Amino acid sequence: MKAADVPVGVAHIIVEIIEYIPNSIVSKTILNKSTGHVSVMSFDTGEGLLEKISPFDTFAQVIDGKAEIVIDGTKHELNTGQGIIIPAHRSN
Repeated sequence: MKAADVPVGVAHIIVEIIEYIPNSIVSKTILNKSTGHVSVMSFDTGEGLLEKISPFDTFAQVIDGKAEIVIDGTKHELNTGQGIIIPAHRSN
């Protein structure tokens, strides 16, 4: 589903927008503007992203399952429904 394929002005069940693929990470952009974007990602158990530093605050929310988010070496365990704001210019 491309960003243009996600209808605006209607409610969405986010977990239904993204598919799970075994041994993979899947990313879908659901909103793409010059001022920023919103992406939905799915991770299989044991998968993760490489450490990076973003120039902007980043919001991460667990829509199904659980995740470990590391900010400047501090681990945060999140469960379904929980979210966290990763501060700009911080290692995550």
